[in-house]
Amino acid sequence: MTMIMDGSESPRSPEARLGMKVEDLWDTQEPQLTPTEKLNACFESIPVSSFPLAPPSQVIEINSDTSVAEAVQLMAKHKILSLPVVDVDAPKDASWMERYIGIIEFAGIAVWILHQSEEKEGSAGSELIATGSEESTSPAVAAATKGMYSPRYRSFNSFSAASASGHFFEALTSSALYKNTKVRDISGSFRWAPFLALQTSNSFLTMLLLLSSYRMKSVPVVDSGEGKIENIITQSAVIHMLEECAGLQWFERLGSKKLSELGLPLMKPGNVVKVHEDEPVLQAFKLMRQEGFGGVPVVGSDGKAVGNISIRDIQFLLLAPAIYKEYRYMTAKNFLTAIRHYLEEHEQSTPFSSGMITCKRDDTLKEVIIKLDSRKIHRVYVVDEAGNLEGVVTLRDIISKLVYEPPGYFGDFFYGVLPLPANSRV
Repeated sequence: MTMIMDGSESPRSPEARLGMKVEDLWDTQEPQLTPTEKLNACFESIPVSSFPLAPPSQVIEINSDTSVAEAVQLMAKHKILSLPVVDVDAPKDASWMERYIGIIEFAGIAVWILHQSEEKEGSAGSELIATGSEESTSPAVAAATKGMYSPRYRSFNSFSAASASGHFFEALTSSALYKNTKVRDISGSFRWAPFLALQTSNSFLTMLLLLSSYRMKSVPVVDSGEGKIENIITQSAVIHMLEECAGLQWFERLGSKKLSELGLPLMKPGNVVKVHEDEPVLQAFKLMRQEGFGGVPVVGSDGKAVGNISIRDIQFLLLAPAIYKEYRYMTAKNFLTAIRHYLEEHEQSTPFSSGMITCKRDDTLKEVIIKLDSRKIHRVYVVDEAGNLEGVVTLRDIISKLVYEPPGYFGDFFYGVLPLPANSRV
């Protein structure tokens, strides 16, 4: 863990300096306020432009006429979960609201693949993947994306033996459908349509609430004058910022508490969404998309967790499909085994290769944040002394313990961004 201060008593990192801004504001708050009320006031006073800029390799845009296959390659290469999509037909002097049409992410690609697995059950879908007919691409894509606005899409069917086989992924990625489908063709799977971003003048609190209450995986920050993205704030970047603030008064007020003292994990053991090791691996991605989660635990026959599958792992189905073709039935267990062997052979280190990351209810929030930051992950599973799964703690849960959304805070912020369903906040 990086220490806040060096020998000259000055912060050693941009994140630590940001933490010191919060500390200074913390000291000016009314003493009768609760810690969360103080943090709300502090973060509301700090513009999101104060957040350290992401490395250039993490602030990448993609043109709307790029293929889905190329988008997957680009995200995997730079180890990012999503890409802002630039409308190639937008005029050169377009505002940022006209320039960007949304964000493509692994979660949206998972939805598209799930549709292809369903199409496989019918003759149209089977012929499409088998023949790779370019003439069939547009109607198939139109059917696949119809009504898929995230996160409200729910109508997934059970998987056929063909779509659950290892050969399905090799057939899909070698088809003209996969190679020719453009990013704009699956815009119905974008989580936010059209593009949702913050401006540099928006507050730090707004950014935190978008990542937590509104389930954004990353938050683009645009320079309204330039009409372009200035920064992309990811969940990992926020976790790292919090880790760098360890030792500061405002952080320690909550960070020193045990998870159990903070009411974490939020979800009861019986409500934890999980996939059994003998279920099709696509079931894991289906559950993630349905529930809006970024990952699910894989449990064995004894109910104990044996692994984790996150939404970013969809890349392995698309980048290395040949390693699955020997499996008649691609289960979650087979998926975990095949990918671990693949990573070992290629000497790659990823959060996937780290195995199941767990903690206990008696661990402090600070210990959990340090663990998340060191492994570059967004969730940790809570287990008891016997290894039984008791819940999960995510960055969203952590943020919910630091700050809260005041009534009417967002006002008309989301107006025109996303059609809202009944009884839904977003």
